[in-house]
Amino acid sequence: MPIIVNLDVMMAKRKMSLNELSEKVGLTLSNLSILKTGKAKAIRFSTLEAICKVLDCQPADILEYQNE
Repeated sequence: MPIIVNLDVMMAKRKMSLNELSEKVGLTLSNLSILKTGKAKAIRFSTLEAICKVLDCQPADILEYQNE
Protein backbone atom coordinates (compact mmCIF):
# COMPACT_ATOMS: atom_id res chain seq x y z
CA MET A 1 0.00 0.00 0.00
CA PRO A 2 1.44 3.39 -0.93
CA ILE A 3 0.32 5.06 2.34
CA ILE A 4 2.86 4.58 5.13
CA VAL A 5 1.80 5.15 8.75
CA ASN A 6 4.60 6.59 10.90
CA LEU A 7 2.67 6.65 14.17
CA ASP A 8 5.29 4.55 15.92
CA VAL A 9 8.01 7.02 14.88
CA MET A 10 6.11 10.00 16.32
CA MET A 11 5.31 8.08 19.50
CA ALA A 12 9.00 7.28 19.94
CA LYS A 13 9.97 10.93 19.36
CA ARG A 14 7.48 11.99 22.06
CA LYS A 15 8.48 9.07 24.32
CA MET A 16 4.84 7.98 24.55
CA SER A 17 3.58 4.42 24.90
CA LEU A 18 0.60 3.00 23.05
CA ASN A 19 -1.26 2.76 26.38
CA GLU A 20 -0.66 6.42 27.17
CA LEU A 21 -1.70 7.54 23.68
CA SER A 22 -4.80 5.37 23.89
CA GLU A 23 -5.86 7.02 27.15
CA LYS A 24 -5.20 10.56 25.94
CA VAL A 25 -6.86 10.12 22.53
CA GLY A 26 -9.77 8.01 23.76
CA LEU A 27 -9.28 5.09 21.36
CA THR A 28 -8.96 1.43 22.21
CA LEU A 29 -5.55 -0.18 22.20
CA SER A 30 -6.64 -2.54 19.42
CA ASN A 31 -7.74 0.31 17.13
CA LEU A 32 -4.52 2.23 17.71
CA SER A 33 -2.50 -0.92 17.15
CA ILE A 34 -4.25 -1.53 13.81
CA LEU A 35 -3.42 2.03 12.78
CA LYS A 36 0.17 1.80 14.04
CA THR A 37 0.89 -1.40 12.12
CA GLY A 38 -0.49 0.07 8.90
CA LYS A 39 -3.36 -2.42 8.67
CA ALA A 40 -6.08 0.25 8.89
CA LYS A 41 -8.11 0.85 5.74
CA ALA A 42 -9.25 4.33 6.81
CA ILE A 43 -8.91 6.94 9.54
CA ARG A 44 -11.43 9.55 10.62
CA PHE A 45 -10.31 13.15 10.54
CA SER A 46 -11.45 13.51 14.15
CA THR A 47 -9.15 10.64 15.13
CA LEU A 48 -6.26 12.09 13.17
CA GLU A 49 -6.88 15.47 14.77
CA ALA A 50 -6.88 13.98 18.28
CA ILE A 51 -3.65 12.06 17.64
CA CYS A 52 -1.96 15.17 16.19
CA LYS A 53 -3.09 17.25 19.17
CA VAL A 54 -1.73 14.76 21.71
CA LEU A 55 1.55 14.17 19.83
CA ASP A 56 1.89 17.87 18.91
CA CYS A 57 2.50 17.11 15.24
CA GLN A 58 1.04 17.53 11.76
CA PRO A 59 -0.86 14.87 9.80
CA ALA A 60 2.10 14.61 7.41
CA ASP A 61 4.27 13.54 10.35
CA ILE A 62 2.04 10.48 10.74
CA LEU A 63 0.91 9.69 7.17
CA GLU A 64 3.25 9.48 4.21
CA TYR A 65 2.56 8.71 0.55
CA GLN A 66 5.15 6.53 -1.15
CA ASN A 67 4.80 5.84 -4.86
CA GLU A 68 5.12 2.13 -5.59
